[in-house]
Amino acid sequence: MGKNLIITEKPSVAREFAAALKENMKNGRGYMESENYIITWCVGHLVTMCYPDAYDPSLKKWDLATIPFVPDVYKYQIIDNVKDQFETIKKLFNRPDVDVIYNAGDSGREGEYIQRLVLQEAGYNNKASLKRVWIDSQTEDEILRGIREAKDMVEYDNLSDAAYLRAKEDYLMGINFSRALTLKYGYSISNFLKHDKSTVIAVGRVMTCVQGMVINREREIRNFVKTPFYKITANFSDASSMEAEGITEISYLGEWKVTEKSRYYASPKLYKDSGFLKQEDAEAFIDYIKSVDKYIINSIDKKKQTKNAPLLYNLAELQNDCSKLFKISPDQTLSIAQELYEKKMTTYPRTDARVLSSAVAAEITKNLNGLKNINMVRPYVEEILATKAYAKLSKSRYVNDKQITDHYAIIPTGQGLANLAKLSDTSRKVYEIIVRRFLAIFYGPAVYQKITLETLADTESFFSNYKTLLDEGYMKVTRYSFIKAKTDKTDDNKTTSKEASEEELEQDADENLEKFLQTVKKNTLVSLNDINYKEGETSPPKRYNSGSIILAMENAGQLIEDEELRAQIKGSGIGTSATRAEILKKLVNNNYLSINNKTQIITPTLIGELIYEVVSASIKPLLNPELTASWEKGLTGVAAGEISTEEYLDKLNGFVRRRTDGIKDNTINPRLLQNNFASVKQYY
Repeated sequence: MGKNLIITEKPSVAREFAAALKENMKNGRGYMESENYIITWCVGHLVTMCYPDAYDPSLKKWDLATIPFVPDVYKYQIIDNVKDQFETIKKLFNRPDVDVIYNAGDSGREGEYIQRLVLQEAGYNNKASLKRVWIDSQTEDEILRGIREAKDMVEYDNLSDAAYLRAKEDYLMGINFSRALTLKYGYSISNFLKHDKSTVIAVGRVMTCVQGMVINREREIRNFVKTPFYKITANFSDASSMEAEGITEISYLGEWKVTEKSRYYASPKLYKDSGFLKQEDAEAFIDYIKSVDKYIINSIDKKKQTKNAPLLYNLAELQNDCSKLFKISPDQTLSIAQELYEKKMTTYPRTDARVLSSAVAAEITKNLNGLKNINMVRPYVEEILATKAYAKLSKSRYVNDKQITDHYAIIPTGQGLANLAKLSDTSRKVYEIIVRRFLAIFYGPAVYQKITLETLADTESFFSNYKTLLDEGYMKVTRYSFIKAKTDKTDDNKTTSKEASEEELEQDADENLEKFLQTVKKNTLVSLNDINYKEGETSPPKRYNSGSIILAMENAGQLIEDEELRAQIKGSGIGTSATRAEILKKLVNNNYLSINNKTQIITPTLIGELIYEVVSASIKPLLNPELTASWEKGLTGVAAGEISTEEYLDKLNGFVRRRTDGIKDNTINPRLLQNNFASVKQYY
């Protein structure tokens, strides 16, 4: 009987596989070997695409005459500093005693691409059968299941095709568009900036789109015209209804809102339906209300509201929360999530799904039993197990096989807890929010009672909104042990009174007021204690931060705050969960965008805006989030076998050729371009 060769994504994963197999492994150079298994590894990418000069030395020089460059057959080369490891793997492929080769690369599109390139460049001759190991965590049980249930690698050919196409897409657009724009407009930018050398203009399928999203938002903020407004609030009191309780007087706030009975209904003097555009109109209104002879509670509306535990974390949601809570970048969050995965503490991080599979749900007690060993959540886990709250999980909204493509949501495995004390403070906090988000799905909804009083002054209505928590439900689990970071008091990130004044006035009731709200009757007469206007002004859109930009990328350029609505969005966004953080990092490294390390607020740079001007005038579709998302959706279609490689490649090649020729043929008016540059520079 021959041997099984396993190729993992990196040495640390190889060691986990060796530990799970419990074989007596001996170390070789770049591999480990036992009686039944050989385990080797990649070290990230071993193979890369060749630059154009590998096809023809003359193509090394950037020249408009030699683009568009669209090869019929692509060339690849071994990366110099990993040649030794590649040669090790190549030799192991061809050992006569190897019967089965297991591709145990990272369980995603990029991991598939890395390993397929190694097979391709090693000239593998198919002597041994090829299997694909696909796992969701690095626990021993999951590794052994992955090997045991490994499928023929041919079943992942569509995923491999999508991976190759993604690489070709980024290669073709990067090389052709970057060269064309640099040759046409690089000197224009340099002349404007008074630099000696031509500016290299780097563009990309996803990168430039994200750059455009940030700059468009910045320009919305610059062009925003503030509108002042004056909202009216009144303080009422009741001195009679609570005497039996020994309470002499109850007071409450009400906010004026226009109804159809109001004398100001549809008036041009109004700001929305709850304020005035001019101070003098607000003052006149206050005088009028003070002259009213009777104030009466006109209606009392009591409603129960429920709020379910949020869906589980995918990478984008985790990155967004970590940006808000810990002020760390998406790249740092991904690094921590990867660390937790490699320490067996959580499942695979590069996932877009926010639900579990039915198979995982059926065995979820394994995860729960492990979490009993964490002191801060032990009471919740014991309660979940004692009440068998997990029994209903498979029929809940947190389990849906149809919403899972490659991997289910990020959850704790209940294993690797010996590593908890070794984690950094930030890593522990990230682990904690993953654990608490997971445990929350086994609890019922939080239940509120919302009480709305309408107080009538002649024809004008003042509304008082109170919200009381009746049952905290899942919320008792999501109380973090750490103290949430306070909002930084910076111009970029503060919540101003202006913004708050545009929200509905919702108040917390103390014990006495709570009794009043539960017992007060319609038509109760009340007194007006005070009435004032609250001055404010409309606020511009908020800048993206490193978390919200990831969510906007996930949702094809839309920053959808409501998590239920986000869950309903179908199709792929801009980039993938595995690449979004790296794209943002590249934009910052290129100095096209800037991230405030303290607040994680993103702003464009001058050079980033100048390049935006050039792209907007010459190849505007590259800035279109919907178009960029449609390419990603097309790759998803290839991976699903719904779109052929040939069909996708034909459209890609056609797009690159047309747009490159368009840049070559188009010349932006130099004076117009310089004027556009000057209009941008005033902000720097």
